[in-house]
Amino acid sequence: MLARIYKSTGSWYIAKTETGDVYNARIKGVFKIDEITSTNPVAVGDLVEIEPEDGTGSNAVINEIYERKNYITRSSPRHKKQHHIIASNLDQALMIATLKEPKTSQGFIDRCLVAAEAYHIPSVIIFNKTDLYKKKEWEIFEKLQLIYNDIGYPVHKISMKTFEGLDAVKKLLQHKITLFYGHSGTGKSTFINYLLPALDLRTKEVSSWSGKGMHTTTFAEMFDLSFEGKIIDTPGIREFALDDMDRNELSHYFPEMRNVLQNCKFNNCLHIEEPGCAVKQAVEEGKIYMERYISYYNILQSMPENDY
Repeated sequence: MLARIYKSTGSWYIAKTETGDVYNARIKGVFKIDEITSTNPVAVGDLVEIEPEDGTGSNAVINEIYERKNYITRSSPRHKKQHHIIASNLDQALMIATLKEPKTSQGFIDRCLVAAEAYHIPSVIIFNKTDLYKKKEWEIFEKLQLIYNDIGYPVHKISMKTFEGLDAVKKLLQHKITLFYGHSGTGKSTFINYLLPALDLRTKEVSSWSGKGMHTTTFAEMFDLSFEGKIIDTPGIREFALDDMDRNELSHYFPEMRNVLQNCKFNNCLHIEEPGCAVKQAVEEGKIYMERYISYYNILQSMPENDY
């Protein structure tokens, strides 16, 4: 029978069928999926074929994993050359950022957007904790909203204390599978508790010595919303690894650069020192924001040189 994976805790998975039956499922045999080296062959969001085990009632065996329409990964903390699939079959990724307590850097936002672009997942940016914003933060927000709206990324602002913007974000979640992610401490768990109060997810204050949120989620997990939709909560992600991406590919994941790439003089242009670069010309003409170009440059510098 067809089921969707709601949680992975290592070798066992929580699978829910279309009729709402829940099984503890495990893999029988070895699966090679998507030709990627993954620490977890089955991920939250996967559609699988399960077969209930005789006499166990709630246990089942996963016999088949259906092709994913997309997925997103991060580097495995224990095995740098392997990847951990965070989630699959996503309709959108909702990034929760903050401009205060803690401050989310534009560099981090752009790394996350690049990762989502690389995996063909539409992104929405949510700025939380607006009740804490003073003049400085509002000026930064307005600038970032202008930048990302111009590129094509929806930007919303919310406050869990004043409830500003929450209804608008709830509408974004209807009839979709949405990945929630961002730094720890940005209010992700608090927002999910608002959507699903029965969950009572643990929340922690921002660490006073580091200014960064402390991790409260260990495994990715999917939840059904009461208003038709599903959300996937993820561990607080401090950094997306883009180490398996070719440096020549990076600009393709900046939508505003992708629009002018074909006008560069050289096909392998990295948009740094090459003559006849259409991207640099667009930056000089104000058609590409300098802030985004700086993010591109910094990400490029952090990537390993190509092996050729």
